[in-house]
Amino acid sequence: MPDGDTVLVSRALATVPPPGPMSLRLAGTGRFGPVIWTGLRGDVEALGAFREDVRGALEGAGFPIDERPFRPHLTITYRYDRSIATVLADYAGPPWPVEKLALVHSADGDYLPVWERPLSP
Repeated sequence: MPDGDTVLVSRALATVPPPGPMSLRLAGTGRFGPVIWTGLRGDVEALGAFREDVRGALEGAGFPIDERPFRPHLTITYRYDRSIATVLADYAGPPWPVEKLALVHSADGDYLPVWERPLSP
């Protein structure tokens, strides 16, 4: 993301109200081509509503919004391995409280926070 866009995105996201506390857990698995992921369960409706608020703020700031469906997940690997998919198929992890959400820029293995929001005011 160009530096100027980072500032605009941060300003747009600052207008989004915090969604309140939520709890999530990892469960199940799936794949996008060679990518293996594990799904999120728990307060995903609240997470989805927050996503819509974020999308609205970004669209209002002039950023294009894709129309892909919301599939909350955690990427496990970019190289498909049947043994990993098999182990994760029945996985159901413990719930954890989500304290903040962050937009992170990743490049060459470096992860830089662009924006963070506590879930509670």
